[in-house]
Amino acid sequence: MADKSDQSLNNWSESQVSTWLRSIGVKEPYIKKLFDEEVDGQSLLTLDEEFLRTKFCMKLGPANLIIKKRNELIDSQQKSQEKKKPSSGNKTESEKKNKKQKPGTATGPSAEVPVEDQTVSQKKQTAKKEYAAQSREDCKPRPFDKDPDIIYLKHRVLEPESGVYNLINPCREFKSLAIACTLDDTRLRVKFAREVLKFAAGCINLRTNGTIHFGVMDSREDKGHVHGEIIGIPVKDKDLYVDALDYIERSFPSDKERVRKCVRPPRFIEVMDPESNEKKYVIEVDIVPSITIVRGKVCKVRLPNFNESANKVEFEKDVILRRVGSKTEPVTETDQCDFFYRVKDRDAQREEAEKCQFPNTPGIYQDLGRKLSMLMTSGKKLIEKEKWFILVTNRIKPDDLCNIDWLLNMNIFCVFDFDPDSNKSGLCSRYLQHHATNMHSLQSYNISRETSIKEFTSKLHLFEQTSWIFCNGRSDFMGSDPPCNEMIWSNTKRPLLRETVSLICKHILPKGTFQVIFLLTSLVEKPLLHTFYEFSADMQGHEDIICICESEENFQKWQSFAEGSHGAETVNNRSVVGMKMSHINATLQQIQTVTTDTKHLGTFAKGKCRLETREKEEMFSLEILTVDHCDETSEEFIEAEKKHTEQQFYHGGKVTWLNFWLAEQKFVADVIERDAYSEVCKLLDDLKLNTIQSPVSRINIYHHPGSGGSTVAKQVMWNKRKDLRCAVVKPSYSADVVAKHAVQLREHDEKDPQRCLPVLLLVEDSEQEYLDDVRNNLEEAICTKKICYEKPCFIVLSCRRCHNPEKKTKESPLENVSVTHKLSPKEKRMFAGKRKKLEKEYEPEFILTFVLMSEEFKNVAKYVSDFVTNLLQGIDRTSAVTRFLLYVALLNTYVQNSFISQSQYEAFRGLSPYIDKIRHPVFETSLNDQAKLLFLYLRDEKTYLESIRIIHPRVAEEILKQLLGDQEKQGDLAKKLLAEKLLFEHRFGRDEYLTFLRALLIRRSRISRGDENDSLFSPLIEHVRKNESTDLATELLEEAYLCFHEDAFFAQTIARLYYSCEKFEDAIVWAERAAKKMPKNSYILDTKGQVYKRWFEAKLKVIDREHVPRTAQNTAAAVDTALTAMECFKHCQKVALAEPETMNRSGFFAEVEVGCSLLKLISSIQEFADRDNGLSERGKYLTIPDYIPAEVKDAWEPYHDRLKSLRNTMNEALEWISEDLSYFQKDIVAHEDETSEGPEETVKNPLKFLAGASSEFGKHLSGILFKHSKHCQSTLSSLHPSTKRMIIHQSGGGTPTSIFYKLTNPQEKDVKELQTILSLYPSNPMTAKFHQKDIVNYIAANIALNCLSTNAPQIAALTDLQALSRQLPTDKQNCSPTALFLLTLLFWPEDTDTKQEKNKNFETVQSAIEYLKKEYWNKMKNIPPRKTRPYTHFFLGKGNGLDKLVHKGKIEIITKDLTIHEKRMKWLSGEAWKAPELAQMLRSVSGWTEDGCVYIEGTKKKKFSIQPLYLPSVPRSNENVTFYLGFTYKGPVACNITVKR
Repeated sequence: MADKSDQSLNNWSESQVSTWLRSIGVKEPYIKKLFDEEVDGQSLLTLDEEFLRTKFCMKLGPANLIIKKRNELIDSQQKSQEKKKPSSGNKTESEKKNKKQKPGTATGPSAEVPVEDQTVSQKKQTAKKEYAAQSREDCKPRPFDKDPDIIYLKHRVLEPESGVYNLINPCREFKSLAIACTLDDTRLRVKFAREVLKFAAGCINLRTNGTIHFGVMDSREDKGHVHGEIIGIPVKDKDLYVDALDYIERSFPSDKERVRKCVRPPRFIEVMDPESNEKKYVIEVDIVPSITIVRGKVCKVRLPNFNESANKVEFEKDVILRRVGSKTEPVTETDQCDFFYRVKDRDAQREEAEKCQFPNTPGIYQDLGRKLSMLMTSGKKLIEKEKWFILVTNRIKPDDLCNIDWLLNMNIFCVFDFDPDSNKSGLCSRYLQHHATNMHSLQSYNISRETSIKEFTSKLHLFEQTSWIFCNGRSDFMGSDPPCNEMIWSNTKRPLLRETVSLICKHILPKGTFQVIFLLTSLVEKPLLHTFYEFSADMQGHEDIICICESEENFQKWQSFAEGSHGAETVNNRSVVGMKMSHINATLQQIQTVTTDTKHLGTFAKGKCRLETREKEEMFSLEILTVDHCDETSEEFIEAEKKHTEQQFYHGGKVTWLNFWLAEQKFVADVIERDAYSEVCKLLDDLKLNTIQSPVSRINIYHHPGSGGSTVAKQVMWNKRKDLRCAVVKPSYSADVVAKHAVQLREHDEKDPQRCLPVLLLVEDSEQEYLDDVRNNLEEAICTKKICYEKPCFIVLSCRRCHNPEKKTKESPLENVSVTHKLSPKEKRMFAGKRKKLEKEYEPEFILTFVLMSEEFKNVAKYVSDFVTNLLQGIDRTSAVTRFLLYVALLNTYVQNSFISQSQYEAFRGLSPYIDKIRHPVFETSLNDQAKLLFLYLRDEKTYLESIRIIHPRVAEEILKQLLGDQEKQGDLAKKLLAEKLLFEHRFGRDEYLTFLRALLIRRSRISRGDENDSLFSPLIEHVRKNESTDLATELLEEAYLCFHEDAFFAQTIARLYYSCEKFEDAIVWAERAAKKMPKNSYILDTKGQVYKRWFEAKLKVIDREHVPRTAQNTAAAVDTALTAMECFKHCQKVALAEPETMNRSGFFAEVEVGCSLLKLISSIQEFADRDNGLSERGKYLTIPDYIPAEVKDAWEPYHDRLKSLRNTMNEALEWISEDLSYFQKDIVAHEDETSEGPEETVKNPLKFLAGASSEFGKHLSGILFKHSKHCQSTLSSLHPSTKRMIIHQSGGGTPTSIFYKLTNPQEKDVKELQTILSLYPSNPMTAKFHQKDIVNYIAANIALNCLSTNAPQIAALTDLQALSRQLPTDKQNCSPTALFLLTLLFWPEDTDTKQEKNKNFETVQSAIEYLKKEYWNKMKNIPPRKTRPYTHFFLGKGNGLDKLVHKGKIEIITKDLTIHEKRMKWLSGEAWKAPELAQMLRSVSGWTEDGCVYIEGTKKKKFSIQPLYLPSVPRSNENVTFYLGFTYKGPVACNITVKR
């Protein structure tokens, strides 16, 4: 081989390869096999072990030897080249790397595959093998001598090679050409021509039609493939194969023209492989020896062959060929005479065969209209209203766009559109005229791991508006999604398509809830076929896929591909072909429940206006109730469903609009109108009569769970739908979106926005905060649009469950209505009569909820107990259905409105999603008789997904009680529920299920949410820990912690459970885990601090309980715990301040609380308490840095530094709380929705807390036992300034907020305390060097004392305070917010001021306000304005000097005897401002409004802007106004704005 080592392997011939194989010891049969298959050097480079073993049936040993020696040869040749050309070393190295990465080597990067990648790769390979095995089904060949638009599917099998049959049906021959297609062009052309001409000669001489197929396996010995299996070959240049037939002239020198006419040009049929993007073809050549061409002729052929040694094409000697069976063989010399003699016989047979050819018989008649109807309705009479449809389509002809009305009336979930121009001139443009859609690309469906399905569907507005997916770009889109050709599409967009289809079919829509329609209206291209493949794979079959195609030609390609996966019969049964679009349109409209969806709304002029479907869909956050709602309901539907609809309602289902419509149209009896209905209607009528200040009014319906509150609310809306525009707010939409859509609804099709019908919005089971947000957004919208109003523009009807509805009504009778289980005498009569009628039609157990209502729930315990006892008799307590019944009962008992999806139940039972396409009955048939009566079937109004719950919470509770008995505990049942992984991990309904599980385990009860009480833990955990065992409760939560992937909020709850049991070491472990998981969550960090706080309190209790002497030594552990708690709370504060959208204040309050307890402990230890100078010793120890009494030096040695910093840390926390309370309303600690996100302890009265804590702080750090007495007053002047400050703290003067708190509920002692506070300051403050804090507190104390006792001698004059304030920093950025606030009070101009004084004071005020506003916005962060309304401390009164300041507490006296809700209503409506007492106290300021802003005349007659306290009170036009002026930390505000007339 020396002579070949220098020659490039790429240039070796078949002979050279054979010689080399012998030299390395390969056996002769393998060498001959490779030589016969024309393996040359170029082919040798592409071989790998797998190929040799599968294609050549080679054993592992020789296969491995060939590849190994081949690679060594490559390396040696490259090293030789490197020595010859050292200058090109880089290139050689690169080439070496490329060579090493050839298939079959084990040295390239591909050998180093990560384990995960190997697993994925193995799965893919397994899937490919499974696909190949499944797809080896028969395949129809292309119709002979025709060019239909078809494709072949890889691994499908053509009918076997055949011999001569009837001369017309073609005989067939297969050639794989797998090796030959890798040859150079010349060799390939010769190989192809040789096989075609050999086959053609055989067919022509026997006068038979024939087709030779290239790219189809012909080797019966090949174990990797079957005979006739379609593989395909890559075709780089089609012309090469066409040009190969030019050998006809040289191979048939005497018959070339005849042969040319008989041999058809090559036809290239694409081979589609769903697992690969590589483009391959089957090449077919038809032979048609027409009798008029070949009569009397016998063709001799000289077959071409490539001579390797001569390196040229040579022609073999003449030979006569004929078809013998499935082969082409030469006619032997002995047979030639007979062969020539029988030419006439063969001609005659051919001529007869051609005469007997009949034209295609007419197709079999099909009732396509019925077939289409049955497919679209799944065998029912009408298309299901609750079924979703997915449309897949390509370019639609312009003439057909007028026949798509049937599409407009269907629930189309999404459209896979392959027409890039669809939005300009195609289906999308037409659809947009009638429906709101969201334009998406395949990339839009790329979901991140962090995003839940619920969040994803909400983001894309799925289920609300049709998602229009442009699968091949969009020509009118400026973004980066251009249309592309098939090859680029396969490489770039096909993976995205696969992910999109998988996401929809496996995670969003359960099987059986949707159908896929392929609407083929133009040429079928490869991407469309890929889409079908992905859908059929993910939907596990063809039964929910329908193909509609008008053109049979377009259908052929689709058919040839689809039959490859599902067989001819299935494809034919699921396809409607040859029906005109106009006929399809007319047929489908007849079986649609709604053929037009145009609705109507009432108008201001008492007329009606149209509400088109598109307009309704654009307001997707609202379920709009129209004037003619349900009028489209067909008679067939009424007859079929009216009884079920009524029974479902009285059995416990939610009331629907159809219930009211059926009653209104007298198809069923009327729905009872409860007394609450009349009360709500009266409140609505009163709103029309009374002039109001706000454009948004609210009516609250508070109801017992299951008492019919929602029914009352919807009944009001139904009967008011002609007088008001009514809508139900759908859950999970933000308040700003709802407000935007509500404004759209109000102004829809009205000429004048000033003259519109009010909108009645029903909001069910929402938090108070959400209702306030909706109200604020609506008010802001009305103000922005400058709508003038005297009556409400919007009425928010809130329907919320409540444990004590009657109490709520008493609190605010003008706003609240209660619905309870208790019936009035009138209601009793109505319910009794209704019950008698219903019991004639239904058994009591089928209308259980109504029966309970009519019983007033008085005897409900006994009634429900007897009902459940009778129903559960004989039930199999060990069955899966019973276990599932218990799980649902557990959820329904403890979690309001909980349910489990039917899809989850089916997964739990291992049921098929549906049988015979009727999903609901299959679910029911799997239940026992008891469960059928206990379960209520629900359907989501948005997604149409079905779910189940127990008919009533009381029944669920009784089921738990009876089925569990004394044998099993609820905690154990909950653990079993967590262990049901099928329920936990099932895709559909998973988000809701996990939400219910979280609520079951960690959502605490809250009175503000309508619960009976406020609880420390969820009701289930409370029950388990109190009635079963604390250990079981802990085990349950720890199990949940693992199930929820070590969720921090479960760890937090476990920590709380442990510290409530005083297992503090365990609590610390879990609190640390929670903090580690969520280090940036202040509520989690607060829990950690609470553990140490409770531990500190527990240690103090032990000391007291066991009468342990309070010495420094004995209290050291408690001190250490307290300091640790304070450090935790300090960390919590830092994180809370950094949080952008919340303000968790608990860390500040808790730090102060622990600090006060620690100071109290320090004061009580014997080392300080038993000494005469104990107070001063304690004070010196805590305030003087280097002073440490000997008695505590050793015992508290680790804590001295932290104890000495106690004064500063507590002082900082007190100042922060003071400033925070100054900014916002006093009830700042609002209720949080989830326990996990709420503070551990809520400070009920933060102002009182601050005053008390500040006093305690001062008392323990002052070092003296201070009392307000004359004797003490005489000694004050001799005290150290720091001691005086602590006494000021002790007296309530340490912060401005605690000083002004004395004005909220003034008592006699407050005057004395304020006088004492002022006496502790220098007698001449102007000469003293005050800190900013001292100046602020001094001025605040003067203002407060003046409000309580105007004539007190200690009060400084206004001018003195103004002069003192000039000691504040001149750069206002360095002033505290309180200092800036006091400047606005002191320098607000008075009527007696000169012009120069007024201008100067205005400049001071304006400068202070500028920085006040900056501080306010910094403080507010991104917290909703509703939570950060500025608090008005003072109002401008009629007096002068300090008498001009009137505290808010004084004006609130006029409403002191009213309830909180009544107070709110009085101030909100503006009625309270009209009180004559206020007119006597407050100064009326004159100003004007411009474009919704309020102004007064400021310095140098420039306009000075004043913020309105209540934005809607500003007149929309430009007017002269008067108002009262209030002072806040955001600046002055205008109250009670009144237009001057």
